[in-house]
Amino acid sequence: MASVLEKIANPSSLLLYLAPGLCLICVLLKVTQLYHKRQQLLKALESFPGPPSHWLYGHYAQMSQEGELKNFPAWGKKYPYVLCSLVIHHPDYAKTVFGHGDLKDMTVYRFLIPWIGKGLLILHGPKWFQHRRLLTPGFHYDVLKPYVALMAETTKVMLDKWERLITVGKSVELFEHVSLMTLDSIMKCAFSCHSNCQTDSDSDGYIKAVYDLTYLVYHRIRFFPYYNDLIYRISPQGRRFREACRLAHLHTEKVIKERKTSLQDQQELEKKKKKYLDFLDILLCAKDENGAGLSDEDLRAEVDTFMFEGHDTTASGISWLLYCMALHPEHQQRCREEIQEIVGDRDTVQWDDLGKMTYSTMCIKESLRLYPPVPGVARELSKPITFHDGRTLPEGSRVSVHIYCLHRNPSVWQDPEVFDPMRFSPENAAQRHSHAFVPFAAGARNCIGQQFAMNELKVALALTLLRFELSPDPAKPPKEISQLVLRSSTGIHLLLKKLH
Repeated sequence: MASVLEKIANPSSLLLYLAPGLCLICVLLKVTQLYHKRQQLLKALESFPGPPSHWLYGHYAQMSQEGELKNFPAWGKKYPYVLCSLVIHHPDYAKTVFGHGDLKDMTVYRFLIPWIGKGLLILHGPKWFQHRRLLTPGFHYDVLKPYVALMAETTKVMLDKWERLITVGKSVELFEHVSLMTLDSIMKCAFSCHSNCQTDSDSDGYIKAVYDLTYLVYHRIRFFPYYNDLIYRISPQGRRFREACRLAHLHTEKVIKERKTSLQDQQELEKKKKKYLDFLDILLCAKDENGAGLSDEDLRAEVDTFMFEGHDTTASGISWLLYCMALHPEHQQRCREEIQEIVGDRDTVQWDDLGKMTYSTMCIKESLRLYPPVPGVARELSKPITFHDGRTLPEGSRVSVHIYCLHRNPSVWQDPEVFDPMRFSPENAAQRHSHAFVPFAAGARNCIGQQFAMNELKVALALTLLRFELSPDPAKPPKEISQLVLRSSTGIHLLLKKLH
């Protein structure tokens, strides 16, 4: 008894006795807080229709990579406005969310921060407005115009590779080649860096790092224990993630360092100004109204963000576009004839050609409808929201716009699974809801690089169809999976036949 009293009298011993109890109280308080918040959200969601869910883990069992894209459209036929946990797939709801100006749902987007930092994708509030203003000149008409020749150059390198790979009856997997091409393109256009990543087999480490990072982030989103930073840090996937981040950052840091060095040479800077300033030049030289530019940390975040978003999403869009062309030879041929008429005897495309590709643009948009590169976006409400039908959600609620399902919503699109470019004829587009087609999101936080992406889609389509006839490989159909971008778990395999 005396020894126990002595231990209690000792402050360090007393802490050891109290620590487990205090930890238990903290855990119970946190659980109570989460339970109370969950009950509030469930009560708010009672007025929204949705499929039955499990009392503990909701719809988690149906949300595998393949299951999400399979189950959501099926649920959408029965629940035409919203789905579980308020995943929106109707344009009226999407318009309200995109116009609400909320920040990204950091429950999920915070997993990207160690990789791409706090750039335009992650930021919100005054700093987001500052960055948006500073970056907008980088996507001006005069800046984008000279990029077309560079896009054509990188596309031709890819097509030359495909010519060497063609064998009778054997298909080519597109996504890897297209990813290297779009990385090469973004390096040349936005960073004036000639990396030779398409032909140098040792230079595709960045592509592998990006592929690993997209998979690892998506897997972390799907595996609840990994939401805890400590658990994830000591896990094998956490170690893989840090190594992939290190490789990706080495790539971007090298690009920034080389450009800073070249801009220190005043003659080099004057020479570039006479030619054109690329995206990185504009970032390095940008100043706001107070004369403040981007910090080194902000600069790397924007370069990492644009390096990823500028090549991975576009690679997805081009790959699925070529797959659509292969599936629908009648549309493929009509696009080819249009492009041949525009370019004539030339073997490349120019800036002025892009605006004349009317039918090809309709096909591109229909491909983006069926296969949006970013399948969904998520927001956390900064203030209560009221939808068009009077339903409301409180501040702090999390809302997702499932773009893939919105684009296939049968209450919005007739025969939504059918590839029909005429949906995007001027007369049909004019009659459609403004938020029925949102491959680049909408509102103030829409994709700043959407015109860059559309230009690259047009260049890649035109030059590919001028050189090859595309057919699907029936033995290797793609299987769509929703990661950070829309991919195929089996790759996208096409049969290529050289024309002429």
